[in-house]
Amino acid sequence: MPKDVYVQPNAPDPVLDNDLVLRLARRHMPDAQSVTAVDESGGEARTYLIDDRLILKTQRPQQLRPRTSLAKEVFFLKQIEAVLPDLSVPRVLGYGGDGRYVEYTLLTRMPGVALRQAELSGPARLAVMSELGRTLRRVHRMPQAPFKESGFFPGDRSAVDVRQRFAEWFEELSARIGEEQRPWSLPLTPAQVAARALAALPDSAERVALHSNPYHEHTFVDTATGTYTGLIDFGDAYISHPTFDLRRWRTRAEREALLAGYTADEPVDEAFPRTWLVAQVLGDLGAIASNPAAAEAASEDLRRLVGEL
Repeated sequence: MPKDVYVQPNAPDPVLDNDLVLRLARRHMPDAQSVTAVDESGGEARTYLIDDRLILKTQRPQQLRPRTSLAKEVFFLKQIEAVLPDLSVPRVLGYGGDGRYVEYTLLTRMPGVALRQAELSGPARLAVMSELGRTLRRVHRMPQAPFKESGFFPGDRSAVDVRQRFAEWFEELSARIGEEQRPWSLPLTPAQVAARALAALPDSAERVALHSNPYHEHTFVDTATGTYTGLIDFGDAYISHPTFDLRRWRTRAEREALLAGYTADEPVDEAFPRTWLVAQVLGDLGAIASNPAAAEAASEDLRRLVGEL
C-alpha cells in the first residue's frame, strides 16, 4: 500500500496553552470554562478535554499526512448527523484554524472509555462487538454520493481497485512475515496463502465510505456497565469494500459477534461472505506480522480459513 508522507515534518508541535484552547472553543461554545485534560497519545491529533464534556481536537502539524484530515472527519460526522441523528458518534460544534499551524475541531465528548482500557471479556465483550457491527452497517448503508463527490475520500472506484488493495496488503504482510522471521507453522508459505485468498476473492460492486479503524481504541464502552456507547475518530476514512472495516478484530468469537450485528437488520449480498473470508485471512496475516503475542491463535485460525477458501 502507499506509504504515509508527512508534508511538514519539521513544523513545530507545541501543546497549546489553556488560554488559546479556551479562546478557540469559545468561538463556538461561549460558556466553555476550563481545560481539564490533554491527551498525548502520539498520533496525528492531540485532544484537549474542556469542562469534561467537550473535545477540542487539533491536527499535530508535523504529523499532517494526506490520508488523515480533520475537515474530512467533520464532513463524515455531519453526514451522520443529517442521515442518522440517533447514531452515537461525536457531534461537530465547530471547525477552524488559528495562524499557520493550528487546525482544530470542537466536538462533543463520547461518554465512557475506549474498549482497550476496559476489562471486558466473555458475553459482555461480544455484546459490544454486536453493537459495533450494527453501527458500522448503518454507516455503510448511508447514501454514498455525497462522500464520492466531496473530494475528501480517496479509495477504490471499481472491483479491480478493491482487488488491487487486497493484493497490495497481502504482498506487504507476506514480505514482513518473512523478513522479520515471524512464527509460521502452516504448510503453505505466506505468499501461497495470499495467492489462494486472492483467487477466492469475488468481484463486488459494493464500495462505501469506511471508518478505517473501528478497533478497540476508537470503540467506546460505559465504565460502569460495559455496554457499547459509541464510535469516534473518522479522520482516516476512505472508500472501499465494507469488510475492510471488520477485518481488524482477531478472535473468531469477536468476528462472529461483529458479523451478527452487521447482518442483524438486513442481509448482505451474495459476494459479501466470500469477501469477508478473504478479509479474515488478511486480518490473521496482519496479526502474525505485527503482534507476536497473537501469532499462535492467528495461525490456528488461519489454518481453518485456508481450508474454507
